[in-house]
Amino acid sequence: MIHISKKIWLLTVILAFTLLSACGSDDSTEEAVEGDSEEELHELKVEFDVPETADVDETIEMKANVTYGEEDVADADEVVFEFWEAGNEEDSTMLEAENNEDGTYTAETAFEQDGVYEMYAHVTARTQHTMPKKEVTVGEGASEEEQAESEN
Repeated sequence: MIHISKKIWLLTVILAFTLLSACGSDDSTEEAVEGDSEEELHELKVEFDVPETADVDETIEMKANVTYGEEDVADADEVVFEFWEAGNEEDSTMLEAENNEDGTYTAETAFEQDGVYEMYAHVTARTQHTMPKKEVTVGEGASEEEQAESEN
């Protein structure tokens, strides 16, 4: 009989500690959730501007306007422009953007031949990464032969 009482007592103590520790966890979880709501999460947005067309050897500006909620992001971790001739993504060029310290980031480039060029603005800020894509037609663009190849 004494042996059974010790087991019941031991189970009661373990159950009491389990309940007490669970209550303690609930309080800290509530505090963490309340603390998170004070600092709202927003979406990192990038307005990526490039001309739709350009002449061969014409210098164009690539511009990314970066915002987080209503705030301009003047301290992005990284802004890099990547571009390549359509259908040849493995041969891309990366250009680090200049931080204009007002939420805009820019870089300039020129294209040496006719073609359609695709580009990304790789932006990392506020622990988020986004990469909007644009296209520029240079000169006459892609030849009919190149267009047919890229469609197949």
